[in-house]
Amino acid sequence: MRVLGLLSGTSHDGIDVAVVDFVENEGTLRGTVLHEDSVPYDPELRARLVAALPPAPTTFAEVCELDTLIGQAFAEVAATAAAAVGGVHAVCTHGQTVFHWVDAGHALGTLQIGQPAWIAEKVGAPVVSDVRIRDVTAGGHGAPLVSFLDELLLRDRAGVSAAVNLGGIANMTVVGPDGLSAYDIGPANALVDAIVVAEGLDERGYDADAAIARAGIVDDALLDALLADPYYALPAPKSTGKEHFHLEYVREHVARQRDRGREIAIPDLVRTLTELTVRTVAADVVAAGIRFLAVSGGGCHNPLILQGLRDALPGVEVVLADELGAPVDSKEAILFALIGWCTMHGVAAVAPGGTGAHEPRILGTITPGAGPLRMPEPVARVRSLTLRSLTLR
Repeated sequence: MRVLGLLSGTSHDGIDVAVVDFVENEGTLRGTVLHEDSVPYDPELRARLVAALPPAPTTFAEVCELDTLIGQAFAEVAATAAAAVGGVHAVCTHGQTVFHWVDAGHALGTLQIGQPAWIAEKVGAPVVSDVRIRDVTAGGHGAPLVSFLDELLLRDRAGVSAAVNLGGIANMTVVGPDGLSAYDIGPANALVDAIVVAEGLDERGYDADAAIARAGIVDDALLDALLADPYYALPAPKSTGKEHFHLEYVREHVARQRDRGREIAIPDLVRTLTELTVRTVAADVVAAGIRFLAVSGGGCHNPLILQGLRDALPGVEVVLADELGAPVDSKEAILFALIGWCTMHGVAAVAPGGTGAHEPRILGTITPGAGPLRMPEPVARVRSLTLRSLTLR
């Protein structure tokens, strides 16, 4: 079954897509990545999305319009990717997270927009969507869902191994003799991106090649204040997002430093926020006794982050997720293709240790495609997964 996975992450800079051809035999699943791409949002659409995100106020009218416009953008990307491989049997879309409701350490709700009916209409295949909320209803955080994929890819390694994804938010899956643990560490690119966009430092919306951070130095007083955020001390499972780590969050910290008579130059601010990611991720890797770390996400392309992790973790083998068969820039799109396959086959695609859910759950809602909805024969469970990518050289 060829399944197309789609998402836009917490960096909300564009739409990632992957098509995976899955073959199953008695619970053994093999996936071949046939196609991967990342398509930037139209600048006007991205600007509207950014303007509507917390902590900014918005309206139901704007949410409705964005739901349609993002759904149509996803549909165009999906149709192009499906045509590139000669068609797909199903689609799984994550959509765009606009709010993740966490109160007193518990996830109570989550909202992703990007109307899936537009995708079903354009592609003609059934579409699995709204995949996080079922985990939340089962007591989970709805994140990090990638822990399901990570556990399958890491389960045969000796000792304690982990996978970390450096998107807008950094999340980590730890697999070892004691089982599975996964959670959101904190901001990866979210705070740097917020400053880059707000200050107009790079039209791409991120610190390309860490050029801005390289021009600055770490401000130790600011870094200490950022590291004192109570979120980092919370036990796993836990989840967070731009409801907490956003532009005003940074500005409030900078204002407190200014009240003490300290001005922080923009390059120093970006360098400090970059170091925050390195420090928080490295601290959790050390605390968990991890010896193998597979890294994915946009933060992989920031040399200060990647080299910073390697320097801070001399006893850890730090590799790119490509070595596990999951290209670093499309790993989460591959995850949603996997979730789509699992949902269509009646397989729970969430591990309780990964999200805090009480029990495994089959995820998502299905929108029929052009014809009658015909489900494949159910599969009891996925015992193992092997990935290979035709896109890796």
